[in-house]
Amino acid sequence: MRRHALPLTIAGITLAVTTAACSSSSTPATTASPEASATTAATSAPATTDAMTTDTMSKDIVDTAVAAGDFTTLATALKAAGLVETLKGPGPFTVFAPPDSAFAKLPADTLPTLLKDPKGQLTKILTYHVVPGKVMAADVAGLAGKKVKTVEGGEFTVNVEGGAVSLTDGTGKKVNVVKTDIVASNGVIHVLDGVLMPPK
Repeated sequence: MRRHALPLTIAGITLAVTTAACSSSSTPATTASPEASATTAATSAPATTDAMTTDTMSKDIVDTAVAAGDFTTLATALKAAGLVETLKGPGPFTVFAPPDSAFAKLPADTLPTLLKDPKGQLTKILTYHVVPGKVMAADVAGLAGKKVKTVEGGEFTVNVEGGAVSLTDGTGKKVNVVKTDIVASNGVIHVLDGVLMPPK
């Protein structure tokens, strides 16, 4: 995906659910302004949340991730791909963020290879972790069994088993959501235990 395909304001892309319709208990989430509108499927499903502070909510997604200290590799990749300013924009964005431990699970040569061509496959992988709009944990849980379209253009599938949420990426690999609802000024972060890969 070329960088120009991810404008500074990407929330105008509608969150796409491409399988069965949401249950009757679903209600649309609040939409953003006309310049940055996005819709999400909301449910009353329980969410696992961290206690949030006013200080956290005053920071954008990038600054929130950097302050957490566990996303050094992600921050480096975002900078290399030229996506930092985009994710510091008004949004809102939902980022399914792999921490350093998730990147460490990749084969040793994967990240160095990606960083050699940051505008190519690296950008595709990073934008595959971003969904337009502010999609809270309860919204994600309400999408069980459904496909969600990412900013990259590919889709991942949401799985909910015994209250635990995982995502099946474009290669068929399952990645667990291990921390949710880290709220930033321009969206929300959910933490994964692996790196999602878009369909080839």
